[in-house]
Amino acid sequence: MNLRELYINYFVSKGHKQIPSAPVVPENDPSVLFNTAGMQPLVPYLLGEVHPYGTRLCDYQKCVRTNDLDEVGDTTHHTFFEMLGNWSLGDYFKEEAIPLSYEFLTKVLNIPTERLAVTLFRGNTLVPKDEVSYNIWKSLGIKDSRIKFLSEEDNWWPNMELTGPCGPDTEIFYFRSDDEIPIDFDPNDDRWVEIWNNVFMEYYHNADGTFSELPKKNVDTGMGLERTTAILEGVNDNYLSSVFKDVIDLICDISNLPYYGNEKSMRIIADHIRTAVFISADYSSIKPSNTDQGYILRRLIRRMIRHAKKLGIDINSNFEERLALLIIEKYQNYYKELIENKDVVLNVLKEEKNKFNKTLEKGLKVFNKCILDNQDIDKETAFHLYDTYGFPIELTEELASEKGLNVDIDGFNELFKKHQELSRTASAGKFKGGLSGNSKKEIEYHTATHLLNAALKKVLGDSVHQKGSNITEERMRFDFSWGAKMTPEEIQKTEDLVNKYISEQIDVEVLTMDKEDAIKSGAECMFIEKYPDVVTVYKIGDVSMELCGGPHVKNTGELGHFKIIKEESSSSGVRRIKAILE
Repeated sequence: MNLRELYINYFVSKGHKQIPSAPVVPENDPSVLFNTAGMQPLVPYLLGEVHPYGTRLCDYQKCVRTNDLDEVGDTTHHTFFEMLGNWSLGDYFKEEAIPLSYEFLTKVLNIPTERLAVTLFRGNTLVPKDEVSYNIWKSLGIKDSRIKFLSEEDNWWPNMELTGPCGPDTEIFYFRSDDEIPIDFDPNDDRWVEIWNNVFMEYYHNADGTFSELPKKNVDTGMGLERTTAILEGVNDNYLSSVFKDVIDLICDISNLPYYGNEKSMRIIADHIRTAVFISADYSSIKPSNTDQGYILRRLIRRMIRHAKKLGIDINSNFEERLALLIIEKYQNYYKELIENKDVVLNVLKEEKNKFNKTLEKGLKVFNKCILDNQDIDKETAFHLYDTYGFPIELTEELASEKGLNVDIDGFNELFKKHQELSRTASAGKFKGGLSGNSKKEIEYHTATHLLNAALKKVLGDSVHQKGSNITEERMRFDFSWGAKMTPEEIQKTEDLVNKYISEQIDVEVLTMDKEDAIKSGAECMFIEKYPDVVTVYKIGDVSMELCGGPHVKNTGELGHFKIIKEESSSSGVRRIKAILE
């Protein structure tokens, strides 16, 4: 039995219901490009929406984090990972959550207590020290020397600035080293690796800066599958655990090179091909592009190809297909979109590989122009070659050295650092959507997406289906399946129809039913696989009926005047509408 099954079986035995993993692309959360944690798809329920499966939930969630993309290549970083999580929605709290974590680690996984340590929130002038969690850990046998109280920077979620639900957390660390275990726990010692986090949402950060206790308190926990698997298998390199070992072995076979001495490139290839497979298999139909999720997908594939070339792999071979098929086989029993969209995945990888090969040729022309002018490579050119044509700086240096030219490495590094900061901000976001999101305006826009979806079906036909949405305080963005540019008349008809639904002041009903019955009754949904067997359905009169997590307004009359401000192409076969509520 693998770690996923051990985890789910344990929490189901403790009264939790398993929920399916959400897609890697989040719905209605503009703060991040991808779901970066198990809690993100559950935000409406953490804010008070009633979950159809009750108050105790557990799952394994697909996550993509690209803020550390350039760090991938060491033993621990990944862009795709699986998060094991359990939640209490106003049910149990610290007194049960901490013992559950401890029992699973020590009794189910048989991790020795002497290898564990914990951190807690030390308190500040606004919120007191977390003495409750401290006393629970002590009662479980964790010694004082293995408990450290840290500031809000380390043990508060999301952060002290954001308003909304929030609270302290307690993080569990494992001593991952063959060295003798120190008596005292030092959180700054890299041999202590975080393996579990319990977040206790017990406060509300008010707009006036004060913190008040929540009447209904939630628990949000998470444990990384890759890191924990490596620990259980006794390896200090995640890429030598069973999660990656067969992929690494295949890369060795394709390249005819050993792992040792080529670790960095092989880790990057193994990580990036896995993430690319999951993104391109997602039901949101992400394709490589120069914006948003498509830009990340393109960057991952191209970086993977660069390192394949570095290992001497024939790029014109089907190496990427062999690796992708292995990954699909490994995960298809847990995520069936991989097998359902296998052909899509293989096509995305092959097409992007071919495009990148042409781009590399163009980059060489830019480089050769510098050589003709007998110029040293300045920082702008070096970065342009890297960012636009995918030239690693090492390749630019090598080519320049052969021609007796210099490269402004310091200048390149300066531009590269700025680029990293921008990428980190863009991909990680500020968690603005998080638990402090779902403002009144965002809830209105969320409801308006249902009306727009219904109106488009009336104007264009039933073949229209939602492909994604993005909501902020200022506007809504709605992607839908349609192969042609909408005419001005179609746009006007759609806008008028939405405003008609608003003027009719229709009540929004919340229903709970079996997923199968909901689909049979005609309820629309974007990603059917993400929903459990019992679902929440939002019904707006005879206009709309959709599976959704919420939240929504109570009556369409609350929405104001709907106005479409732009209709454009999003990707092949997908159109995009941007609209506002006035």
